[in-house]
Amino acid sequence: MLKFLESYNEKVKKNVLENAPKNAKYTSNDVQKEILHILATKVRNSIREEIGDVKFCIIVDEARDESKKEQIAIVLRFVTLDSFVKERFFDLVHVTDTCATTLKKELISVLSHYNLQVENIRGQGYDGASNMLGEWNGLQVLFLKDSPQAYYVHCFAHRLQLALVEASREVLQIHEFFTHLNSIVTIVSASSKRHDQLQEAQTIENANLVAQNELETGKSVNQISTLQRVGDTRWSSHFNSICSLVKMFTATNIVLNNIIQDGTTYAQRGEAYGVSKILLSFEFIFTLHLMKEIMGITNVLCQALQQQSQDILNAMHIVSTSKLLLQQLRDGRWCNFLANVKDFCEKHEIEVPNMSAQYVFERGRSRQPIVTVEHHYRIDVFLATIDS
Repeated sequence: MLKFLESYNEKVKKNVLENAPKNAKYTSNDVQKEILHILATKVRNSIREEIGDVKFCIIVDEARDESKKEQIAIVLRFVTLDSFVKERFFDLVHVTDTCATTLKKELISVLSHYNLQVENIRGQGYDGASNMLGEWNGLQVLFLKDSPQAYYVHCFAHRLQLALVEASREVLQIHEFFTHLNSIVTIVSASSKRHDQLQEAQTIENANLVAQNELETGKSVNQISTLQRVGDTRWSSHFNSICSLVKMFTATNIVLNNIIQDGTTYAQRGEAYGVSKILLSFEFIFTLHLMKEIMGITNVLCQALQQQSQDILNAMHIVSTSKLLLQQLRDGRWCNFLANVKDFCEKHEIEVPNMSAQYVFERGRSRQPIVTVEHHYRIDVFLATIDS
């Protein structure tokens, strides 16, 4: 920052960087924090002037920083005099704990310091944690007592994502699949060396596919990426993780084989060997493609609900369309879906079981009906997952 100021401000160059004593360059931690505090105060005062006397909404989320301190981020949403809706990040406040009364006390302290009246709050936006939405002692209830017009909204996209994760994991095979997926991504992305191996393998694979005319070429096409991690509060992260694994399946398998052969410890080699067997199993490939199909449909709805401006009628229409597409997948696309899974397995030399043979359940699961392999995958996994 000092070098930048020096480039166009002669006073800074002469008085601070050239002629000032060596111990007065204003680069100590205390001075830096003081400067940042002054800047932050100026920004908050500017936001306060922008709000004026209009009604406003508060959006709050809690987080823990690297030093394990609990903090709350405060965002103010309001309509300007020229009818523009604006959201402004206002403050980041350290709290001793995250119970509702403490959060309310800190919020009121910040608002009152800038003369923002609690009575002018017309909306509250939090996540779905019990200390936030609790109907008896939650933060939203405490503010409603002071301002009955401060309606509470739990982010629709966040609620949808939590519901989708919960529903999908009701099916045991899907729950197990996401556990395995997380293990694969973690092992392959554990170090810079493995990341470099993954990208190198992907580059070679892309070159081979282009040579065989199986991959399009052009600007911004076939960019080298990496495997994506999943997060339960972001359903789209599940979709991105699965798409990245499908795209980089061969490269991922190569990296796992490298670890099996060259891993520095027996634990690394054994772990890679275990997930490699799972990666090359028909059940994993089947579930991988099933969740890619389902999440490809629900991801459109997730993205729509995260738009800054959303028409509620349009959102309801997208919900109906998503349910219709899932119903169509359930009723009439089993044969095409299974054919795609088999094609993927044949391409990657993965053994496809005889669909007419009897399915053998795992040991310990007694009194299971005698069913075929196709019946198991179609009824117990495909239909059960979509229905859930």
